[in-house]
Amino acid sequence: MAKAATQTLSNYRTSEWIRQAAIVTGASLFVAICARITLPLPFTPVPLTLQNFGVLLVGLSLGSRRGFAAMALYLIEGASGLPVFNPAGLGGITQLFGPTGGFLLAYPFVAFVTGWIAERRTLNFAKAAVAGLLGEIVLFSGGIAWLAVLTHSFAQALRFGLYWFVFAEVIKIMGASAIASGWRKVRSQQ
Repeated sequence: MAKAATQTLSNYRTSEWIRQAAIVTGASLFVAICARITLPLPFTPVPLTLQNFGVLLVGLSLGSRRGFAAMALYLIEGASGLPVFNPAGLGGITQLFGPTGGFLLAYPFVAFVTGWIAERRTLNFAKAAVAGLLGEIVLFSGGIAWLAVLTHSFAQALRFGLYWFVFAEVIKIMGASAIASGWRKVRSQQ
């Protein structure tokens, strides 16, 4: 009898691990799809892309640990040559050293921060928006710092990586916050 219970518990743990791995993998692929929606801008080497929206939504929806794992997997996929990064870039590991490298390398931390905040108590739109804003601060800190290293100018890094994107990022924060908080509300009513 004890052996059957142990076997059942082992099967449950295995199926739960497979389920969680599928969720993390699916989230990394969701961000890869978002990366395909991109608009190169002629005045900056950083394209306008939906990736950031995907990262925020993954963090808000999956929480800190799974969000971090999904974005770390996304970076591994991209660095190994899979076509998951935005198509305007060089692709592969070289994209991590290009103008968007700082943004890309910040993704796991963005997902962690937004997820950590989202895990605390109930997630409403305002809380999700604050989590998204803090995640964007992490994102742009990494991206602008890397651009400053590449351009040797903090002012140029701000021109290339911040000013042109503020309006679009506000929309991404609001969209991800609305979807995540709405989804959480629907799930809590079931």
